[in-house]
Parts: sequence; structure tokens; C-alpha cells
Amino acid sequence: MTRDERRRVLPYAVRAALASVAMAGCLLALKSFAAWQTGSVAMLGSLADTGLDLLASLVTLYGVRLAATPADHDHRFGHGKAEALAALFQVALITASAVGIAWRAIRALGSDAPTTDAGFGIGVSVVAILATAVLLWYQRRIIRQTGSVAIMADNVHYQSDVLLNGSVIVALVLDQYFGWHKADPVFGIVIALWLAWGAFKASSTAIDQLMDKEWPEDQRAAFLEVAARQPGLKGIHDFRTRRSGSHDFAQFHMEVARDLTVHQAHDIVERVEHSLRDMFPKVEVLIHLDPEGHVDTDNPLVEADVTPHWFGKRV
Repeated sequence: MTRDERRRVLPYAVRAALASVAMAGCLLALKSFAAWQTGSVAMLGSLADTGLDLLASLVTLYGVRLAATPADHDHRFGHGKAEALAALFQVALITASAVGIAWRAIRALGSDAPTTDAGFGIGVSVVAILATAVLLWYQRRIIRQTGSVAIMADNVHYQSDVLLNGSVIVALVLDQYFGWHKADPVFGIVIALWLAWGAFKASSTAIDQLMDKEWPEDQRAAFLEVAARQPGLKGIHDFRTRRSGSHDFAQFHMEVARDLTVHQAHDIVERVEHSLRDMFPKVEVLIHLDPEGHVDTDNPLVEADVTPHWFGKRV
């Protein structure tokens, strides 16, 4: 994607992130009143999740704006890892909320006091589901137009909110209309576990980025296949990949025939770079040139030949 293209699609991604922030802010105010009015632990859990939705949407807004910020003198690989750091901060808040909700729900298990004004709480949850559905529809439009990874992740997050608000409705109905007063704290515990599981998944993704985890095998294979198809390439080793925010980085050693001139070898490298840029426009590629058969180190991990298995038959 060129710089001009990024400038054109950025406002759409920012608009979608702002829509998420606005919706989460409105629902936070509405659910705060509903939690106070009903005394429902499940509604309290939904309120906490909405508060975290607001924070997540703010992080997404920050992320999509940061994604357009070019590398600078002090950050030559860009600023993508700031998203992972922000995600870890968010994980800490999610975990604290999950513990607090679970503690209150466990205390509520010892009481038979019913929730109050369940109709209002159910109405609030229905409004939340409808508003989230509209947001999901709008986000999907933006994803189709821009391909924004940050908005895509936010979309997946809000899909879970539909289920969460549905569980609040079930808990209030069982509690007040069917007399099962334990339903509310039980659903509160379920929501706390849901939040804790979400925190675990978010922390795993953030830590993987901070630790420069390699791409998935299928993504690595697709990348190598495009590189290996270029004429003149004799082999690929020391292939390393990582992800930083919405940016991907790949580097490898590429072997060419020993009798080529510097100019001829450079032409091959440029052809490989252009082919990879066409197929993977969001990946920054760094290629080191080696003469065929050259050994850089005795480290087997570095020297491992990663050229696709069909390479010898087609080149």
C-alpha cells in the first residue's frame, strides 16, 4: 500500500474507531445507571466489560493513528510495539475487573435477595445488543474498504459483547420471573471467567509481538514460495519474521551463482523484492546476498535451508 493510499483509507479506519469510542461511552453511562438500579451482579459484569470496551476502542483509535506514523530517527522500525504495550495495560485492567466481579458474585451466592427492576435491566441489554449490531455492520463496511487489522480485531471483540448482553438478559429473567435467585451471581461468575479468558488471549498476543514470535507456518510458506519462484535464486536460509502492531517484517539470506557480477546479483535481488512487495505490500523486507554454497555460521538454526521442497524442480 502506497503512502497516498494509506492517507485515503486512514480516515475511514479512524472514523470506525471513533464510532466504537462513542458507542462504548454511551453504553457505559446507560449500564452504570442500570447496574445501580437493578443491583444485578451480571449487569455489573456487563458494565465492567463495557468500560473495558471503551478502553479497547481508545487503544484501537490510538493504534490506527499510530499505524500511519512513519518510522523516525529514534524508531527506525516504526512504533507498532506501542500497541502491544497498551494491550498489556488493558489486560491488567481486565484481570482486576474479573477478580472484583467474581468476588462480589461469590458473596451474592450466599444471599437469596432478588434483583430489582429487571425489566429496566433487560431493556438496557436489548439496547446494547442493537447498538452493538449496528456498530458491527459499520465496522465490517470499513474492513472491506480498508482491510484495517486494528478495526478487524475490534470487530471480533464486539461480537463477544452480543453474547455477554444476552447472558445478562437470561440471568435477569431467571432471577426475577422464575425465582431462581442464584442465576444472577452464577452468570456474574461466568462473565468474570469470560473476562479472564479474554485477558489471557490478549496478553498472549501482546507478549508474542514483544518477543518477536515468528509468523504462522502457512504465512511463512506463502512468503517463501513467492521469493523462490524468481529466476536466478539458488537458495534461501536464515529466514526470520516478526510482527509489530500492524506491520510485518521479514529478512533472509538469498544465494545466487558465484560467477555473477555485483550488478547482475543486484538485479536478481531487486526482482525478488518487487515480487514480494506486490504480493505482500505491508511487509518490510530485508535481503542479504550470499554466493551459492556460502556458510555464514555453524549455527544450524541460522544456516537451515528453507527453500520450498519443489524449488529444485522449477528453477
